[in-house]
Amino acid sequence: MLELPNTAIVEGNAVRWGRIGNGPPLVAIHGTPFSSQVWRRIVPEIADRRTVYYFDLVGYGLSEMRDGQDVSLGVQNRVLAALFAEWGIERPDVLAHDFGGATALRGWYLDGLRYASLTIFDAVALAPWGSPFVQHVRSHEAAFAGMPDYMHRALLNAYLQTAAYKPLSEEVLHIYAAPWLGPVGQAAFYRQIAQMDQRFTDEVEPLYARMDCPVTVLWGQNDEWIPFEKGKALAALIADRPIIAVPEAGHLVQEDRPEVIVAAVLKNLADR
Repeated sequence: MLELPNTAIVEGNAVRWGRIGNGPPLVAIHGTPFSSQVWRRIVPEIADRRTVYYFDLVGYGLSEMRDGQDVSLGVQNRVLAALFAEWGIERPDVLAHDFGGATALRGWYLDGLRYASLTIFDAVALAPWGSPFVQHVRSHEAAFAGMPDYMHRALLNAYLQTAAYKPLSEEVLHIYAAPWLGPVGQAAFYRQIAQMDQRFTDEVEPLYARMDCPVTVLWGQNDEWIPFEKGKALAALIADRPIIAVPEAGHLVQEDRPEVIVAAVLKNLADR
């Protein structure tokens, strides 16, 4: 497990973060409904070449969760920019997944952040997105937040399983489910779903253009959350190379094929 011993206060939110390794900076940005623990099998493999910074998005993992909190994509890129300042870094390599991809793209196109390279995969980036489950929760957040614990656990585990191509073990399910359990965690889980709003990608999507750094787009061929065709379209907009298809991988490539992510990051670093 990755340790997050540090806390930054950003826009009134306590954001937990950690750092390992040596060398120039690399920032890893997770997605929903996960935490920085998605990188536990990735960052140790690149820590001999980079100082890797990882953190839990506002409202996720070990970061603060509270009633009335803004945990939308609209705040996460501002948090990313604040963390760059906190860490004293200006042009890191970036590794981003799912909402982390949206956060990295919003940071680049809206906040003027710049990266030495970007490795992005199975990202929330192009409309339309948001499953029927997401739309239903958005309409009935209070009912879901108040479900009995056993019902919530069953729904959460079933939802997490659909992210991967291969069945997730009980140990892995526990890692990803743990932050969302209990009165605080359960409410936070449905809060972040209720705040999933396509307008946060709609406002940046028209700005997508070839980035002036090496960009690698990966995508699980069996992603049931965001179709592979979305990845191909994104790569055509922002990258100077075709998408890399990852066979036998769903949305959660970190669990299905972690070695492919490591290889892509190392190649990006070597190309520079």
